[in-house]
Amino acid sequence: MRKLLLGLLLIAIAVPLGFTLAGWVNPEGTAQFTVDLERKGAGLEAKSIAVNGFQIHYLEGGTGEPLLMIHGFGANKDNWTRIGRYLTPHYRVIALDLPGFGDSSKPVEAGYRYADQLPRIQAFAEALGLKQYHVAGNSMGGYFAAGLARHYPNSVQSAWLLAPARVDGAEPSEMGRRIAAGEPVPLLAQTPAEFDQIIDFVFADPPYLPGFYRGVLAERAIAAYPLNRRIFGQIHKESPALESEVAGLRTPMLISWGELDRVLHVSGAEVLDKLLPNAEVIRMPEVGHLPMVEAPRQSAEDYLGWRRSQAQAAGAS
Repeated sequence: MRKLLLGLLLIAIAVPLGFTLAGWVNPEGTAQFTVDLERKGAGLEAKSIAVNGFQIHYLEGGTGEPLLMIHGFGANKDNWTRIGRYLTPHYRVIALDLPGFGDSSKPVEAGYRYADQLPRIQAFAEALGLKQYHVAGNSMGGYFAAGLARHYPNSVQSAWLLAPARVDGAEPSEMGRRIAAGEPVPLLAQTPAEFDQIIDFVFADPPYLPGFYRGVLAERAIAAYPLNRRIFGQIHKESPALESEVAGLRTPMLISWGELDRVLHVSGAEVLDKLLPNAEVIRMPEVGHLPMVEAPRQSAEDYLGWRRSQAQAAGAS
């Protein structure tokens, strides 16, 4: 028994030590190995498809009604991996890299405004054979998810908006106040230190990231800085406010918002609730801007419960 316990102890020490050493020797490879493990645990598989001149990469897994998931600014499809494990048993989950982000095409000359991206997302859905689907989006992705419901009502059956962007009638957020004061956008990084500040800014309780993995993510964010800066300007200054797009829209919508969101003020939830006749709002205490990453189980349970209530209401009617 002592030998068995000693052996288990040595394994418990050796495995994380070996993993850390591998991270320092080959950070990119080890980071990808980590991502692949998390995807596998969530039942998601990496795929890609050519759509209207863009090569779009995405994750797909599970069976049931399609749930199309759209990441936010500066993010990618793996923002949905942690919550994916709770959703793939119920739905066909599809999380894409928007053009301009992640592994998808990033032509510098392309436009990435609201009006540019919506048709691309719809074309992607149609290329996958999705005649009707449910959609979820965080931040910029939530803005696009609501826009899909507005412009493609025959396709979008419901929308889940997690802290959607461009709710101009909300109280000023910390990010909004900083930008108004002429400070740099706190979602853009030109140095590893600035990337660390982004992590602290978007999370109330940042998830653990091994040093090598954080370093890989920082390098990617720094490399993407020029294009991301351009895209942020197009979304922030050259795209319509969300209120003007969705006022009176009857599509069922769940609005989830972290109460400690420093990027977009939680008061945006009430602004939208007054405009949308079939909306439900869930405010999440002690959660920041990325509920699906910071509180994946809670976020999934909220969504699954809401979908059940929607189905029951439809059955009763």
